[in-house]
Order: sequence, then C-alpha cells, then structure tokens
Amino acid sequence: MSTTSLKLSDELKQRAVAAAEKKGLSPHAFMVQAIEQAATAAERRAGFVSEAQVAREQMLKIGKGYDASEVNAYVKARIAGNKPAKPKARSWQS
Repeated sequence: MSTTSLKLSDELKQRAVAAAEKKGLSPHAFMVQAIEQAATAAERRAGFVSEAQVAREQMLKIGKGYDASEVNAYVKARIAGNKPAKPKARSWQS
C-alpha cells in the first residue's frame, strides 16, 4: 500500500473531521472512503458515457431511434407496476 499526502484547507479538513466523527470513522478512514466513492462514481460515469457513444454510433448506423415521449411513458408505466409494451425503434432519417 502506498502513502499519499493531501493538502487541505483548514476549513475542508475541519469539515472532513466533523463528518468523520458523525459517521464514527477516523478522519483517515473517512477520506479513504470518500476517495473510493469518487473513483467509483467517475468510473461508472465513464462507462455510461462510453455506452452512450456506442449506442449513438449504432443509431447513426442503422438510422433508427426511440421517441423520448414513448420511452418516458414506458418508464413511468413500469414504475407504476404495469407491464407496457416496449417502445419500438423508428426510422428518423429521410
């Protein structure tokens, strides 16, 4: 395991210490947890963006996409516990 130094403003350090105490953690454990959560969030976002780019390329290649209002209605119906038909991809190119 390697050691890393962080230079924090006095205010940020005090906020981290106070937050750590509220969670019952040491300031070190709190900061390690915060960095791990931030790294995980960044990795997930990068994966989401990558998947979106692949989907966009696929959409441009096949010339079909989904109507946003149909997708919205589908998601709302699913959340409500219904089993609606999935939206159909439609041609958007002339």
